[in-house]
Amino acid sequence: MITGFFSISGGEIFIVLLVVFLFFGPDKIPEIARWIGKAVGEVKKATSEIRDELSKETDDIRKQADDIKKDLTLESPLVKKTSDHRTKTAKKDNPDPGKQKREPHL
Repeated sequence: MITGFFSISGGEIFIVLLVVFLFFGPDKIPEIARWIGKAVGEVKKATSEIRDELSKETDDIRKQADDIKKDLTLESPLVKKTSDHRTKTAKKDNPDPGKQKREPHL
């Protein structure tokens, strides 16, 4: 019993083959089998080409994402250093921002 192939059992496959044999005759069956074989080969080829193209594109995207991640990782210490410098400069210019004299709102 063959399972997993459209849930068709061996007996059902035999009946389908018998009907094909009776309908097309013994002369046409090899020709039909060749045509089906070529069609399956073309589908496999197209599937393989699509898979390769998708793989190539995802690899390109993955590489770009890795480059951006590396750039951000390299720039992160520089951004922190600049931010720390600005914070220190702001504190030097205004040592205690809570004690600033504020103008009354009118």
